[in-house]
Amino acid sequence: MLKKILIANRGEIACRVIKTAKRMGIATVAVYSDADRDALHVDLADESVFIGAAPSRESYLSMDKIIAACKETRADAVHPGYGFLSENEAFARRVEEEGIVFIGPKHAAIAAMGDKIQSKKLAAKAGVSTIPGHNEAIESAALAVGIARKIGYPVMIKASAGGGGKGLRVAWNDAQAEEGFASCRNEAKASFGDDRVFIEKFVEEPRHIEIQVLGDAHGHCVYLWERECSIQRRHQKVVEEAPSPFLDDRTRKAMGEQAVALAKAVNYQSAGTVEFVVGKDRSFYFLEMNTRLQVEHPVTECITGLDLVEQMIRVAAGEKLAFAQADIARRGWAIECRINAEDSVRGFLPSTGRLVVFRPPAQTLVAGEPQAAGTPGVRVDTGVYEGGEISIYYDSMICKLIACGADRAAAIVTLRDALNGFVIRGVSSNLAFQAALLGHPRFAAGDFNTGFIGEEFAQGFDPAAIAHPDRDFLLALAAACGRRLLARSAGLTGQLPGHELRLGAQFVVVEAARDGQRREMPVEVHVHGAEYRVTLAGRTRRISFASALADIAVHGVADGAPFRAQIERAGLTLRVVHDGARVEVRVLTPRAAELLALMPFKPPPDLSRFLLSPMPGLLVNVAVEAGQAVRAGERLAVIEAMKMENVVVAAQDGVVERIVARAGDSVAVDEVILEFAAPKVAA
Repeated sequence: MLKKILIANRGEIACRVIKTAKRMGIATVAVYSDADRDALHVDLADESVFIGAAPSRESYLSMDKIIAACKETRADAVHPGYGFLSENEAFARRVEEEGIVFIGPKHAAIAAMGDKIQSKKLAAKAGVSTIPGHNEAIESAALAVGIARKIGYPVMIKASAGGGGKGLRVAWNDAQAEEGFASCRNEAKASFGDDRVFIEKFVEEPRHIEIQVLGDAHGHCVYLWERECSIQRRHQKVVEEAPSPFLDDRTRKAMGEQAVALAKAVNYQSAGTVEFVVGKDRSFYFLEMNTRLQVEHPVTECITGLDLVEQMIRVAAGEKLAFAQADIARRGWAIECRINAEDSVRGFLPSTGRLVVFRPPAQTLVAGEPQAAGTPGVRVDTGVYEGGEISIYYDSMICKLIACGADRAAAIVTLRDALNGFVIRGVSSNLAFQAALLGHPRFAAGDFNTGFIGEEFAQGFDPAAIAHPDRDFLLALAAACGRRLLARSAGLTGQLPGHELRLGAQFVVVEAARDGQRREMPVEVHVHGAEYRVTLAGRTRRISFASALADIAVHGVADGAPFRAQIERAGLTLRVVHDGARVEVRVLTPRAAELLALMPFKPPPDLSRFLLSPMPGLLVNVAVEAGQAVRAGERLAVIEAMKMENVVVAAQDGVVERIVARAGDSVAVDEVILEFAAPKVAA
């Protein structure tokens, strides 16, 4: 068995590998950049080595520094995690040549599957279903149009070295094929240094379903069932589950056997994933093979009871697989949400900063610890902690929240409850979006494809605009919480005799819209022991709290059923969030509500003269100068954060009066970049 493993990665996956290695009695080495000096993975590892500046190319992507760290610490193995160098054939080869064990497939398998054109040819030769298409590099736009016509629209134009949604376009006609060809080549050249593109048939209403495979050095290979990864935004996975609600056992078996055939064709020795696109008729076609551990591996671990990191380590150490295909369990249902630092209201732009509050729900399943297949519970895989920093240099994932249940319905209920109780402050997150998504009728029915988010959330997501199935429940929660707060105030000592705060039962819940319009709802609140009886809209609800008044995440019982929600004070306003929906109200006495109605509405300030940064990040470029006239849609600035480049354009015609921020500055969200001249008023 291996004695010391260096993890050539950071964040959540580095912590994940460390946990399994510790359980196996294997020493661990963390590497870290300037931005990660205080990171959780550094604290968890037995040793740590500094490898360079914050940008990935100067640290986590530096092969020389990683190998030097292995030699310095005498690590006998490297686990690459996912991302960075995990699928870099040259890195795997160099590690092998240095006599260090690479915990992953051999470099030849990585090379064979890393080129999308060559991998499709290998897949076809191995008897794997492939999408109709042209699998040679295409040299001109005219040739691309001709091939697209031959295949039949719609087609997908893809970069051979692409990934993560880069270098990919869908064309529905000749004009789009010509334009998409040029865009893909340019994007692929800039992102991967390889401008080769190919074309394949675009499968309508496609699902993205992948098969987890595991092979050893002794010729054994098995599949560990499938994962449904169709809930995506901009080709990035958002929710994953195992098994798929769409597949039948016949299709599941056929896909698994083809995945194993492909893995055996390249002598695959580790954990890997064969990705398929599946049509609405359950026809399936090979997409690509990921020669590494996937972000979504926990859902497979939950339904099989296997620790995939442990299996990778054992295979790398030369052990045979301890089980055959017939021995692999498939029990229960598991769903994973990726919790990202992003602002859903601003089009899911990255959000960076300090995690002022990071309070995940209680875990009953822990990564790296043995569990039986199908064990119900909640698991949180993360590489952050309260008080830590979400950096602009790396990806936006804060953690992965996983729930396992006896069936899909149970897993959804458990996961939504966990989301309701998950508190993150200091950076924006997609917690509310995930809760709303899981509650969507189409998701509950399993009726979705890769276009689901684009179809159902085409205008973006705002928790204040989400329709809660029982909105009055949120108002009743606010009323009960408001009464709790008043009871605390009434109990304060030192009140002027004869003028003590007296608590009545009559209240008004006032909700103010952004345009100043108010919605008022009369409510009665009576307290009976620990129970609040809230009468609103002709219905009385019985609510009791099992959490402290200061807690943001509250839980208790409402009308005999347990609930979990978030209630937070913002001045005199109570913000209630539940199942992705949010209301902001004031709970007032009738007299106070009357007086509030007399207060004039104060509209927000007019900021149309200012260009504000839509996200925190590095201001890469300011494309205009003071005094310059600009047209609507013209590029003004470029901001970069978390591997995402955001081009900011002019919303209307105008003249730049002054430049406030300069290229190279770090900007906060809503920070002023430039100011426009005030429009001239006609005489």
